[in-house]
Amino acid sequence: MKWSIIQLQKFRDKGLTLDETVTLDELKTRDPEIRGVSPISIKGRADISSDRVTFHLNITGTLILPCSRTLVDVGYPININTTETFLLKSTDYEDFEEEEIHQVQGDVIDLKPVVLELLLLEVPMQVFSEEARDDDNLPSGKNWEVLTEDQLQQAEQEEEKKVDPRLADLAKLFEQDKNS
Repeated sequence: MKWSIIQLQKFRDKGLTLDETVTLDELKTRDPEIRGVSPISIKGRADISSDRVTFHLNITGTLILPCSRTLVDVGYPININTTETFLLKSTDYEDFEEEEIHQVQGDVIDLKPVVLELLLLEVPMQVFSEEARDDDNLPSGKNWEVLTEDQLQQAEQEEEKKVDPRLADLAKLFEQDKNS
């Protein structure tokens, strides 16, 4: 996933086709939520000109993440379509204010850091296993349980209807005031 600028210039008229599978175990060290990474497939093409290299990529794979409710491993599929442009001359940087571009460091274009960053951006805030999605199988314990939104609203309505026995006489007084 590294090419020197001289290597890429050989493909200027033809373009470069990408079809690689890479292992990116560094994702686990960059984000502790990621428990595992399947081999990542990177397919696409590179359009090469004298002043820039544009990669049109499709990145697919699976991340193993913990379920937000049960902490069991969940396979989270990744499918990213992206266009990444690398400028070969730093003077052209101002012309691309609207696009996501990268400047070449030295004489080598390395796609690996870009792919790593794209994968890290795809990690969701929460992921749920099939068991956790089932409302009948929510976790519970002594004096606690996880409620769905509907169960929570129902419990709040029941709570509003209940009157504290210590304040029952006061509630009767307010009802008398309303009726008068």
